[in-house]
Amino acid sequence: MFPTFQLFSLSFTRHAPRTRNSLSKPGSFSLSVRINHFRMSDFIPRSDAPAVSSSPNVLPLPAPTVAPRHQDLEIKDAHIIFGAVWRDLEAQFGRDQLRFPKEIILLGGAPGSGKGTNTSFILKARGLTCEPIVVSSLLDSPEARRLKDAGHMVGDRQVIGILFARLIHPEYRDGVILDGFPRTQVQVECLKLLVDRMHALRREFYPTALRAHFRQPTVHIMALFVDEKTSVERQLKRGHENRQHNEEVRRTGLGELLEERATDYDLELAKRRYRVFKEQTWDALQSLREIYHYHLVNAQGSLQEVEQNILRELQYQSSLELDPRTHDRLRAIPVANDIIVHARQELVKRLDGYEYEHADLLAQVVVFIERKIMPIILRHAISGVALVNTEDTLLDDPVALAILIDVFSERGFHATVDLHRIEVPDSFDIATGKIACRIKKVFRIQIRFQGSEIRRG
Repeated sequence: MFPTFQLFSLSFTRHAPRTRNSLSKPGSFSLSVRINHFRMSDFIPRSDAPAVSSSPNVLPLPAPTVAPRHQDLEIKDAHIIFGAVWRDLEAQFGRDQLRFPKEIILLGGAPGSGKGTNTSFILKARGLTCEPIVVSSLLDSPEARRLKDAGHMVGDRQVIGILFARLIHPEYRDGVILDGFPRTQVQVECLKLLVDRMHALRREFYPTALRAHFRQPTVHIMALFVDEKTSVERQLKRGHENRQHNEEVRRTGLGELLEERATDYDLELAKRRYRVFKEQTWDALQSLREIYHYHLVNAQGSLQEVEQNILRELQYQSSLELDPRTHDRLRAIPVANDIIVHARQELVKRLDGYEYEHADLLAQVVVFIERKIMPIILRHAISGVALVNTEDTLLDDPVALAILIDVFSERGFHATVDLHRIEVPDSFDIATGKIACRIKKVFRIQIRFQGSEIRRG
């Protein structure tokens, strides 16, 4: 049995500084690692091997084979890439200007899943006003175009560097949608490193006057999923429609030309693009689901169905979006959804309690509602809103006031009561000129209910 050993080869590449007036600053370095695996038996001629020279200076070496790239090397590559990018950002903008978005929505999806179609709806659902960052548009060079047309992707170093610099722009401070990021394991690791740095910057600047610029980051992953058949059909349909549109634009000179992708016209390229998504982008997104807020949206149905799926996924959750300090401060206040869970049962319990313990008072309130409030409500049956002002002393009793609100709730109305205290002149002292006032209490009752629609014509 022969042992196995590894041969490491390292190479360094020095990159010139990217900022002006940086002659005194060293450039960045990149490191590449190559690992070759050998067995001792590879250096010993086999009995069935052809004869070789017997010269003592000749050693029969087999052609070395490069070992497959492992995930640990990918992670090391990510650290190298991120470190170089981060140093460039600090040199270009300054550490106190590295102000990234409060909310980052990573929008990924299979080709033809509707990322472009649904982006504006997602922006509206989250209250964002800035345009999304489409990663493919950031790298619209001829080299990148050739790679994308063949169904491949652009290098991670270029993606990370350009994207992180764009995220610092002021228009993205509240939040941003990233369309098409991350797509590789290296990009996934760089994203994790970025979020870690965002948390570190917040801790660093929280005690300072700049704390408002370094907010608690929130990362959402939204994956729009369709199966391969749907994806390919939508890609080819888009290509057909875009081609017809562009032919009409060229013929009439009216309108703007739409992008024509090679993958939208070739069945095999469309399938290949979907396979690339499944093998790289999909796996990259799945690896983040245990770390950040993950939303898997079924994009197979109609546009309205997909929008409803998106709304369900993006419902507000304070524990996920607020700073932990703020959330701890507010947690003593119950959430509305928790209050209404048993509201109907509690209402029944209170009304029965009034009958058992305050029967006479309950009867007086019912008569008051029947005689003094219901006639006004009936006159507002169309609008569904009735306002009643009363000085009836019956409502001076807080229990009577609670009974009135609960009775209306049981009958399907929504009642609110405001107490207004008004000073009314009561007497005047001629000798001193002093005016004595009395307090008049006015209960303003608002009753809301479903009004009646009138069909016209």
